[in-house]
Amino acid sequence: MTIQRPETVDIVIVNWNTGPYLADCLRSIAGAEKTVLDVGDVVVVDNASSDGSAGLLDIPGIRLKVVRNSSNRGFAVACNQGAGLGCSEYLLFLNPDTRLFPDALLNAGRFLRTEAAKGVGICGARMVGERGRPAISCSRFPTQGMLFGQMTGLDRVLPSLFRRHHLRPEETPESAVVDQVIGAFVLMRRSLFTELGGFDERYFLYFEDVDLAFRARRRGWPSYFLSNVRVRHAENVSSGQVKARRLEHWLCSRCLFVFSHLPRRQARLLLVLSLSVEPAVRFAGAALGRGSTGFRDTVEGYRGFLRWLISTWDQLGQDGPEPVGSHPSVTRNRKD
Repeated sequence: MTIQRPETVDIVIVNWNTGPYLADCLRSIAGAEKTVLDVGDVVVVDNASSDGSAGLLDIPGIRLKVVRNSSNRGFAVACNQGAGLGCSEYLLFLNPDTRLFPDALLNAGRFLRTEAAKGVGICGARMVGERGRPAISCSRFPTQGMLFGQMTGLDRVLPSLFRRHHLRPEETPESAVVDQVIGAFVLMRRSLFTELGGFDERYFLYFEDVDLAFRARRRGWPSYFLSNVRVRHAENVSSGQVKARRLEHWLCSRCLFVFSHLPRRQARLLLVLSLSVEPAVRFAGAALGRGSTGFRDTVEGYRGFLRWLISTWDQLGQDGPEPVGSHPSVTRNRKD
């Protein structure tokens, strides 16, 4: 009987002030079963954290590389930096606020050996919240109607008419092809990542995973949700610390996606809504204490969005992505 050698995957983790979560994530990688899918390099790209989270990462059992950026270069740039440091056949982009279940890589590797996997571009995992409850794992590609409902709040009032961006956990009971798997766990062939030119570096934060999956699907490579690959996900550990900037990045990235992938007439209509109706809905929610962002943070978020919009108006809708970034300041830890 011929014994198959395990495939290898390089893991890229982008860190910004995640405290103890990063070390916990690395320990979960070290403790994962690797007989079918082995781990090559684990690359942590630190975007100028100030909490020391990327300082002491002496984790036995993994081959670790640390990239230290002198400023926060954004998620897409940092992912491209990390991807450029490995050579394994597969790439796994993993959030620092995640922890792999012991059999996560085993089950992912088993799928990669199947005939069905040959037609799949990107694989995702089942997200589990800190309390063990199923969490958001997959999403739909944004459409004009979906974004209209989101901007006006009608997706909450009339959910049967306006589908939400994220699929509820009960909508994904089994492994299946989906539009997009969320960016906390993105497993793909390095060859496809190279073919796509990596993440579009115009996205500082948010929608870079949507854009990547959308471009992959357009080239005939769908995303696939693996229901038996489980990952514990804390969510918003980094972005929750800066709510105004989080809103700003969300608005900017959504606008960029819309102008890059939807018809220009639809994009302009949605931009008008995002500058008129949506702020009113958000301010009303903040005043009533129902929004995730307070009134002052909402004001600051939209102020930043307007500055970005003015500065990038002439470039909206142009082709991306930009070239994969460089990788300065690399330190290495030996694998035990």
